[in-house]
Amino acid sequence: MPKLKSHSSSKKRFKITGTGKVKRNKAYKTHILTKKSTKRKRNLRKSTVASDANAPIIKQLLPYK
Repeated sequence: MPKLKSHSSSKKRFKITGTGKVKRNKAYKTHILTKKSTKRKRNLRKSTVASDANAPIIKQLLPYK
């Protein structure tokens, strides 16, 4: 069976942790930052875990991670 190709944009956006969870960055951090509070912007810097509903789909896009 041939090798599967990894989804290129997903490679850049997601990482699989050692326990198999999917790590992602938070949204709403790129522009229109003046109206957002410093606290809100600081919390958006942190990464988080993808939801249980989306994790299997993301793992399918990254077959060798």
